[in-house]
Amino acid sequence: MDVDLSKGAGPDDGMHPGGDAALRMRALESLKKKADFRTHLLMYVLVNGLLVLIWAMTGASFFWPAFPMGGWAIGLIAHAWDVYWTRTPTEAQVAREMNRLRGAG
Repeated sequence: MDVDLSKGAGPDDGMHPGGDAALRMRALESLKKKADFRTHLLMYVLVNGLLVLIWAMTGASFFWPAFPMGGWAIGLIAHAWDVYWTRTPTEAQVAREMNRLRGAG
């Protein structure tokens, strides 16, 4: 499902100026981040499930899949944090950053 990210972003888009268009863009970004996380989670489960299957079929006593599972889990948790728990910057934070960037350029 592809969505036209430019839709609703123009000045004469029929939406409230700066309100609905910006909100639509934030919603689309949020939905994409959530879809990307679900894909990441699915790959984690499939790949690590395969590693556990290989471990079980080889009869190894030491559970070696714990190492890749643990390492990858750190990245998965960081991805989940970014998607579900980070806050959107306030307008004041955005304005401060823009001023900082203007001074650096």
